[in-house]
Amino acid sequence: MTPEQIQHGILQGNPAVQRRAMAKAITLLESTRPDHRVQADALLTGLLPHTGQALRLGISGVPGVGKSTFIEALGLFLTRQGHRVAVLAIDPSSTVSGGSILGDKTRMEQLSVDPNAYIRPSPSSGTLGGVAEKTREAMLVCEAAGYDVVIVETVGVGQSEIAVHGMTDMYCVLQLPNAGDDLQAIKKGVMERADLVVINKADIDPHAATRAQAQITSSLRLLGMHGHPEHAHNEQLWQPRVLQLSALKAEGVEQFWQSVQDFRQLQTANGRLARRREQQSLAWMWERIDAGLKQAFQQHPKVQALLPQVVGEVSSGRLAASTAARQLLAAQAGP
Repeated sequence: MTPEQIQHGILQGNPAVQRRAMAKAITLLESTRPDHRVQADALLTGLLPHTGQALRLGISGVPGVGKSTFIEALGLFLTRQGHRVAVLAIDPSSTVSGGSILGDKTRMEQLSVDPNAYIRPSPSSGTLGGVAEKTREAMLVCEAAGYDVVIVETVGVGQSEIAVHGMTDMYCVLQLPNAGDDLQAIKKGVMERADLVVINKADIDPHAATRAQAQITSSLRLLGMHGHPEHAHNEQLWQPRVLQLSALKAEGVEQFWQSVQDFRQLQTANGRLARRREQQSLAWMWERIDAGLKQAFQQHPKVQALLPQVVGEVSSGRLAASTAARQLLAAQAGP
């Protein structure tokens, strides 16, 4: 399919044609070939006027917390209400072979065959932050295709991997009932960015889930007040919530979605949702500039000519890495 055919299929094709066009579009966006990048840019420009209406929801949490099970329960709940749900599942890539299993779709057996749902697994390909390099572009494709809820499922992440917060409207963190003490809950990073915290698998140990909910609620209150005491009593600002849920039994999903709706309504009314998207677009632009500059640097003829010698000297200990970096940068900037 040509880029024009892909765009037409996404915007006007019947369901079967649209799904195929979406898959082709995301594959084109993920390609590293220069000619494909030109085609992908043209495709995105054509799709952009049809984006921006969906709710972008980021789901994060440690490995084994039940992200895929939760997303399937949420997705089935939403499709029954008439929503169209797209799931972008990011799978970790091997640091040894470079490959990915891409098995998240197999965990969502019912949602994957739902005609109102679209699931796309993508490899992280070494990108840090729990997401893939082209996740933002893939989100726009899903929005242009008419999906009104776009969910990004990150890889199992640690405390500092919060990239999904910078590309979604609402950032949700899943926790286990026995995931740590008060100090663990108050640590900076993932928790202080969370808009909503879900204690999943609450049915396994209700007492532990209630205890975790109280600890995290108290910690989030402290994090919100630190440096911003006005947040504590300002009804115009969102106060992060902590919910208990059992994704396996689909218990608490309706309460979760109501909290999401409350968040969207408040953030739209106070203008913070629009500002968040503006900031994300600008951050995305600078991120792409950084990546483009790095690629141009690596492909510069003088850098390529000098690189083998510099690498050899750094490897043998004859040249400091910082000095080598300055020499290579000078070679690129030189006449």
